[in-house]
Amino acid sequence: MARGAREITLRFLAAPTDAGYSGTVGGGRVLEWIDKAGYAAAAGWSGTYSVTAYVGNVRFTRPVEVGDLVEATARVIHTGTTSMHILVTVSAGNPKDGDLRPTTDCIMVFVAVDEHGRPTPVPQLVPEDERDREWQESAVTRIGLRNEIAAAMAAQTYSDAGTAPRVVLRFLAAPTDVNWGGKVHGGIVMRWIDEAAHVLATQWTGSASNVAVYAGGVRFYRPLRIGHLVEVEARLLLTGTSSMHISVHVRSGDPSTGDLDLTTHSLIVFVPLDVDGNAVAARPWVPATNEDIALRDHAQALVEMRNEVDAERHIP
Repeated sequence: MARGAREITLRFLAAPTDAGYSGTVGGGRVLEWIDKAGYAAAAGWSGTYSVTAYVGNVRFTRPVEVGDLVEATARVIHTGTTSMHILVTVSAGNPKDGDLRPTTDCIMVFVAVDEHGRPTPVPQLVPEDERDREWQESAVTRIGLRNEIAAAMAAQTYSDAGTAPRVVLRFLAAPTDVNWGGKVHGGIVMRWIDEAAHVLATQWTGSASNVAVYAGGVRFYRPLRIGHLVEVEARLLLTGTSSMHISVHVRSGDPSTGDLDLTTHSLIVFVPLDVDGNAVAARPWVPATNEDIALRDHAQALVEMRNEVDAERHIP
């Protein structure tokens, strides 16, 4: 099987319509850009339609300003039988001087599928130099850590026994949300996750000045179809000194039956800001039930797991 291009860079200007509630580009929009770049690399390498399976450890290190020149570069760094692990980096800066600085990076996993939607083999990646080997080693190391995080997230119980603050958004998936395979774009789903978490953070802090600083454990279980009823539930798990750790579940199904299945699960961290854009103390939340305590402990354990992932990054 012949291989395609292993790297692609998308270049564009951040538009006023990309702005979030803090005035800079919203985290959900950046997640959309990441997914688009990742898809372009996956489709280019595999030569076929590919679906987002996982997005891990997205850290927003600095804001993207409206009007910035943005580069989203996606590079295939490891392949499985049908999967492609793709390093995506986003850089941005003033187009007048062309000085672009890193804002975000993450590793995504895409799966190539055939015309029937079944996984199909992809060309195997062979490292060409030491940097390629480091990237591949990082991706392989993360597989085990990612599986641990996914298992820990799946093992938790989210029921009405919990008293944590939560928000539920409900709407229909619109035709404008469609991707190249006729389903809802993975980047759109990640934007919904960001929006629901932002609503919860706003309600908890009493201010819309909150920004996403981390998103991870984004696992796509099944496709979400145009016209489906969508339910996005955000629940507060843990507050830190200046952080709010929020779990988000996305469910969807036929609106004629009202039966909704889990499509996506993620954890996202927001930080409250003052008028100057500096992080401020988050209003503390105290667990009240056994479920609350279990989910708080779960969130704290995920922080430790994420730190372990960061220690294994090996990304130049």
